[in-house]
Amino acid sequence: MSSNERRYLPALAIVITLGVGIVIGTFVSGGVRAARPYAGAPDARALPAPSAVALSDSFASVASTVEPAVVNINTESTVKVSSHRQLENPGDAPFGDFFDRFFHNGPDGGDFRQQSLGSGFILDPSGYVMTNYHVIMQEQEDSSGQDRPVDRIHVFIHGDDNLKGYLAKIVGYDKSTDLAVIKIDAGRPLSTVQFGDSDRMRVGDWVLAVGSPFGLEATVTAGIVSAKDRRDIEQGVQGQFKRFIQTDAAINPGNSGGPLVNLAAQVIGINTAIATRHGGSDGVGFAMPSNTARKVYNAIISTGSVHRGAIGVNYTSPQGPSLLHAFGASHGVVIDRGVEPGTPAERAGLKIGDVIVALDGKPITTPDEMVAIISDTEIGKTIKVDFVRDGKPMSTPVEVADRDRIINSEVAQEQQDENEGQAPHGGAGILGLSVRNLTREQSQELADKLHLKAPQGVLVMEAKPDGFADETGLQHGDVILSINHQNVASVEEFNRVESQLKSGTDVLFLVARRTDGSFATRFLADRLP
Repeated sequence: MSSNERRYLPALAIVITLGVGIVIGTFVSGGVRAARPYAGAPDARALPAPSAVALSDSFASVASTVEPAVVNINTESTVKVSSHRQLENPGDAPFGDFFDRFFHNGPDGGDFRQQSLGSGFILDPSGYVMTNYHVIMQEQEDSSGQDRPVDRIHVFIHGDDNLKGYLAKIVGYDKSTDLAVIKIDAGRPLSTVQFGDSDRMRVGDWVLAVGSPFGLEATVTAGIVSAKDRRDIEQGVQGQFKRFIQTDAAINPGNSGGPLVNLAAQVIGINTAIATRHGGSDGVGFAMPSNTARKVYNAIISTGSVHRGAIGVNYTSPQGPSLLHAFGASHGVVIDRGVEPGTPAERAGLKIGDVIVALDGKPITTPDEMVAIISDTEIGKTIKVDFVRDGKPMSTPVEVADRDRIINSEVAQEQQDENEGQAPHGGAGILGLSVRNLTREQSQELADKLHLKAPQGVLVMEAKPDGFADETGLQHGDVILSINHQNVASVEEFNRVESQLKSGTDVLFLVARRTDGSFATRFLADRLP
């Protein structure tokens, strides 16, 4: 091969490579086109951009319907702020609004004049307004132990010419549900709203909160029902009838007592409280259901007050199946916290450990069902109580009493028991024990469980570390029934027996210790050093 031929070889190779590339590219391109035989989807419709006009129109229509019947409530009162209301860290009280109740705190201690804000809504053209109990009642208590009404209530109607507002009088209230009814005289028929069915509301349904947050009247916020039957907001007796609708519609100080409405412009709740760490809305608000409010309103306008029935049994809630099975029942409510003295339940012979399984023939499955039936029963009426005792079915008639009277008696007795049992032994004695008297309820429970003929025992509050009682095996919560075969029924008797003990004496304790819902007794013994 000549030198000229070798000179053209690289160029020839480049030309051949380009040609092969063009052929392969043409083939691949043709293959891709062959794999896409469809030019589109002529039978499908393009999706339009979403529009919020319809929902916005619904909100606007509801607001315009409800607003004329929603009122701004201003109250004036002289109050005394007690020191226990002052929190070192507001973050320590996630439900702090139950203290502030949508109102601003005043200065630390002393009497001062307070002006507070709230909301309400008109249910009758003649001027009957529903609001919250805490809007028109003072939180401090007077000498009788009862809450006091505020000094003055001014009601302002949206769009009304009377800029000074209307003075309102209290018709009635119900602390158990935090609801109240007041009355104004506007001299003309007023716009009203209607109650809806709160039981039909579903989690996720739209709602509007209407009221006067921070005094800004006719404010409307939107949200959804975020939960129902929220019952863990307020504990104890006062929380027994408070089963709230939860919403994320913004509720702020001043909204209290205003309506929570559905998209049919019906009131399905009364805005009552918020869970907050900073005093304003955190997206968790609570409203009393309208079906509860309707009953309260009807009772108040009929009689001026709300009365509920009770029989005087105490129990824990909720109760699990294991507890029921332990008492020989498949359903019902176990009276595991005693029967109040002097109540219809005690007079009828009901005792701790009985399981109420039916009322007037209606089976009971939860404590709430039992409370609902008894509280709705006319006071003075006799109901048939079916119960299980020691695995045997029994029944007895029980007369329903006024719940408020029973609760007041319970509170007074608890205070008396607390006062009687507050002075524990100092723990400096030779046994190294701090004890206190049993309350009446604790004494009754112990006597029933252990079949004691008379009240007996003192409660161990503390066993001094490395002390004689601690080394012997006594623990906090034990009940000392006897020492060296001498029964002990009070702190005084304990002190008397202890004072007789000397170093080198053998000491025998008979102790009751709680286990699996009952008590087990045991002897503990040692020699005093």
